Amino acid sequence: MTLRWIRETPAHWDGDKARIIGGAPPGIFDTRFKSCRAGDLVSGEWWRVDDEGRTVGYGWLDVVWGDAEILLATDPEAAGRGVGTFILDRLDEEARSRGLRYLYNLVRPTHPRAAALTAWLEKRGFTGSEDGRLLRAATRPAH
Repeated sequence: MTLRWIRETPAHWDGDKARIIGGAPPGIFDTRFKSCRAGDLVSGEWWRVDDEGRTVGYGWLDVVWGDAEILLATDPEAAGRGVGTFILDRLDEEARSRGLRYLYNLVRPTHPRAAALTAWLEKRGFTGSEDGRLLRAATRPAH
């Protein structure tokens, strides 16, 4: 497996995003993605992860009050192959290169595997907060 981190500037909704993000089970991602059409611009900074020419994941970063809100999405067929950790590590590098202090992610209560995803993030240094966000300093290594 040879993963490549590719910045999308500007990022547009496309078939791979529709397959990986739009095709995810209900409750995982923001419902706004359900209304995206091919070619629509998508907000925030996006990167795709390719493995031998096939898109296997996406990383998204949006700066909010000096912190990096992040989203990770992996192709279910790539599960268990380290794609999520690869994305998280690259997002951490992107945040640190911008001088951002924290990475955070909100695991939606509607996520069908919320407990497992929360545990995965906690294993990688994230700590839960009272508002439901999981937070980690961007200045430390991912593992």
